[in-house]
Amino acid sequence: MRVKTLFGATLFLALSIGGVATQVAQAVQLRDGTVYFVQPPSLVEVITTFKGVNVWGATYYFTINVPANAGESLQRVTITQREGVENIRYDLDDTRAFVGTGDRKRARLTLGSVTRERETRTVSVNFDPPVTPGQTITIALRPVKNPSFSGVYLLGVTVFPVGEKSHGQFLGFGRLQFYNEGRSWFP
Repeated sequence: MRVKTLFGATLFLALSIGGVATQVAQAVQLRDGTVYFVQPPSLVEVITTFKGVNVWGATYYFTINVPANAGESLQRVTITQREGVENIRYDLDDTRAFVGTGDRKRARLTLGSVTRERETRTVSVNFDPPVTPGQTITIALRPVKNPSFSGVYLLGVTVFPVGEKSHGQFLGFGRLQFYNEGRSWFP
């Protein structure tokens, strides 16, 4: 009889904890309607296909992991140039996004609007439909050309959950370094 009671109590406790865990995975929404991720996504890596200055045809890849317990889908990613001598210009019409990373890119994601705010040096990539939790995605952003000046360029990545009033979560900086590769601008 004692074993049945102990088993029943253990089962009840396990189911109760499971119920709490399910509730925790829901998005956090404040009284004013602001939506937050429960567990924010993470910036996995930022890489470029070409590191030379003035190179045409490069692609900058931003890989982001949206954890299964994010609590909300990923609606928008902003990429803001914080450092670098020259403002990088992008071919926004050639922006793409995929599920997966590196050579393991699988399904292509459908994008909504991709816009640029020149004053803040920010590119906004919207997903339509939003990216569901539990996926790693890669955004492929194409510059018109790599910067003309060598050096380090820092690109801040911020993510936003679905919602009319969503709170952006800054994930960190992608660091791209461009090299002169032995060419000189001066005789």
